[in-house]
Amino acid sequence: MGAAQFSLSSIDLFMLGVYFVFMIALGIWLSKGNKSSEDYFLASRSMTWPVVGLSLFASQISSTSLVGLAGAAYGTGISTYNYEWMSAALLVFFSLFILPFILKSQVFTMPEFLAKRYDNRARVYFSVITLILNIVVDTAGSLFAGALIVKLVFPQVEIWQTVVVLALAAGLYTIVGGLKAVMVTDVVQAIVLIIGSILIAVFAINAAGGLAEINNSIAPEKLSLIQPMDDPAVPWLGVLTGIPLLGFYFWCTNQFMVQRVLSAKDINHGRWGALFAGALKIPVLFTMVLPGSAALLLYPDLPQADLVYPTLMFDLLPVGVLGLVLAGFVAALMSQIDSTLNSASTLVTMDFVHRHKPNLTDEELLRTGKLATFTFMMIAVLWAPQIERFSSLFQYLQNVLAYAVPPVVALFLFGIFWPRANARGAIVTIWVGISTAALLFVLNELPGEVLNLHFLYVAPILFLVCCLTMIVASFSAPAPAREKIDSMIWSKSYFKEETTALMSMPWWQNYRYQSLAILVWCGVVVAAYW
Repeated sequence: MGAAQFSLSSIDLFMLGVYFVFMIALGIWLSKGNKSSEDYFLASRSMTWPVVGLSLFASQISSTSLVGLAGAAYGTGISTYNYEWMSAALLVFFSLFILPFILKSQVFTMPEFLAKRYDNRARVYFSVITLILNIVVDTAGSLFAGALIVKLVFPQVEIWQTVVVLALAAGLYTIVGGLKAVMVTDVVQAIVLIIGSILIAVFAINAAGGLAEINNSIAPEKLSLIQPMDDPAVPWLGVLTGIPLLGFYFWCTNQFMVQRVLSAKDINHGRWGALFAGALKIPVLFTMVLPGSAALLLYPDLPQADLVYPTLMFDLLPVGVLGLVLAGFVAALMSQIDSTLNSASTLVTMDFVHRHKPNLTDEELLRTGKLATFTFMMIAVLWAPQIERFSSLFQYLQNVLAYAVPPVVALFLFGIFWPRANARGAIVTIWVGISTAALLFVLNELPGEVLNLHFLYVAPILFLVCCLTMIVASFSAPAPAREKIDSMIWSKSYFKEETTALMSMPWWQNYRYQSLAILVWCGVVVAAYW
């Protein structure tokens, strides 16, 4: 089967245009209820579990994920799915140990939680790191990936022109509507995305002869989740050490993900929503990864792995269905853009402006948030086209997570599980973490590559250094007052109290049983493709 011709019929273009207009109109209409900062930044803390779960899922599955998952399966094998099932396991951990304490603290941002547990120095550090990663990596990366797909269909359109249109489309309803508009539009986008990915998976796997044919015809190592320790993509030891650390940052502490949980109407809806998102991650192997494996049989000579997803779309899908799946692709793109823009504006408004000017009215805070959203949208628009020129730099920016987040992970884990952790331990851990990360980066990433460590090994090494630093530095200063931190610490007594409270609920509403079901499901899928 030859490579696809990337062209759209008038029907597909019409469906895509209608989708764009509908999403912008829906987002603007949802802006009517925003009267306070809590309305704008946390959707009045009124979101139910389906909205929380679908919004989490849609915000994470970006257009780069759709292209990247299928492309990785085509180029190196399905081991990239380790990030997906590990996400489900981490959301279980989040629901058990982290979520109750951030909801009880009634914070607007995750850096604000660190300020309550330690002090404002930890808050500023985490806010700055999150802002840089969200805008320069997440938002700009999604804009660039979306622009590349558009350029395949309309080669005469410049990258920067597509970036501007996409950013304005998602940015418009984000600016006026706040988190409620973002999350409700995310629900629509998640549904379209799921339907679109299922359709393309069905067409691709059927065209390749079915799952049995794929399993029999492709080299076993390309259909295995477990790869050698020196594997350049996903070494097996990195699955146990690096992926959990990077995933913990992303799912349990990253503002643009956790903000959805902070909007939940109560702890149960927060937990059910997080677990729902975890459950949605498990079928990704079949809906987004294995289509890339099918492409090995359908198009063995593609020049680039990133062409797999668009080739499957344009070559296999009939008129009308292609328009729907493209809408799903656009949905993934817009969902991550609106999420990162909204979280960035929340961080600036609540962690910096409101902290220094606590007497600002809700109306002034809303104006600040909208201005911040617009500013970050423009920064992402200006940066995204440069990624094409400096692709190696962008790869460094992707890997920078491994260098940037271990101190944050240490602060949260020690903060929730170790009452002795204190502000001195936190700030020394931050500085030692930054210094060690800079040293490792120079030795590992710059010309010469003295160490040549995989980034999934860099993260656990840094995390171990941060853990030892936190312990030593915390013991060099007095322990924090227990009355100040008790509401933020997990303990056996809390677990027992929760067990008693859960006994009054039907078993199917008990998040512990739901968590167990997700972990068993993960185990079955991983065992099948071990």
